[in-house]
Amino acid sequence: MTAPLFASSITSLPLLSKGKVRDIYAVDADKLLIVTTDRLSAFDVILPDPIPKKGQVLQAVANFWFAKLGHIVPNQLTGIDPESVVAENEREQVRGRAVVVKRLKPLPIEAVVRGYVIGSGWKDYQATGAICGIALPAGLKLAQKLPAPIFTPATKAEVGDHDENVSFEQAAANCDATLNAALAGTGKTGAQLCGEARDAAIRLYQEASEYAATRGIIIADTKFEFGIDAAGTLHLIDEALTPDSSRFWPADQYAEGSNPPSYDKQYVRDYLETLDWNKKAPGPALPAEVVARTSAKYVEAFEKLTGQTL
Repeated sequence: MTAPLFASSITSLPLLSKGKVRDIYAVDADKLLIVTTDRLSAFDVILPDPIPKKGQVLQAVANFWFAKLGHIVPNQLTGIDPESVVAENEREQVRGRAVVVKRLKPLPIEAVVRGYVIGSGWKDYQATGAICGIALPAGLKLAQKLPAPIFTPATKAEVGDHDENVSFEQAAANCDATLNAALAGTGKTGAQLCGEARDAAIRLYQEASEYAATRGIIIADTKFEFGIDAAGTLHLIDEALTPDSSRFWPADQYAEGSNPPSYDKQYVRDYLETLDWNKKAPGPALPAEVVARTSAKYVEAFEKLTGQTL
């Protein structure tokens, strides 16, 4: 098995940024190389131990959805082999965990879609009877399916900070402020693009949820990121419907009124909650058993969802 990759060290291309999980390099003026590492963050802190196969799972799941949902909205993929844009001695770092993508201007929002009342949405609903200002029926139970999926955008936080929920009106204003100069001459505004992103996100979630249900998986919620090209055309970027960006529940363990187990880093979060740790960097080391069980959860999610083996 290939050794886990905590951080890439590609020197044949300029490094642009390192996020919580992804390292981004410039290929040329029009394309980027995105390397999905095995880093894991919890409570917005990058932990010191990589999770074997995590990066490969995330990239494989995203590629699966990009192919399956490409009829809804264009995406970032170029089809270029990542191994062809790096030096020969760097190919192992990108194999099975990287993509060459179009350079696009990101929308300044996380496009969050919720299909169930859980997590921060449950806390908001208990306090206000609404989620992010969207009124919901009274008497909903924890983890209950919503009457219809709702779009609850958030601001995009810097590494180490928390995303902040905002109203659609605030999201549209943010898109105007950020995108209108780039959209000059296209006949579009940032607010229009925000509306397009909302509609695309809900449709992506609905189609993905219907498919996942046939594989015994409930997608409780997810977040998408979108970008635009020079013509102002909306594209799906970053990752899509992965265990990191979504809440996947095994359908056979789901019940209203309780918090179902999930195919993601919840196992790590649960372990961390047992520690005397202030949830600030540096993060604590993980026991080998926690690392192994977390890796197995990611692989299980991929195999159950796609019917393929990694």
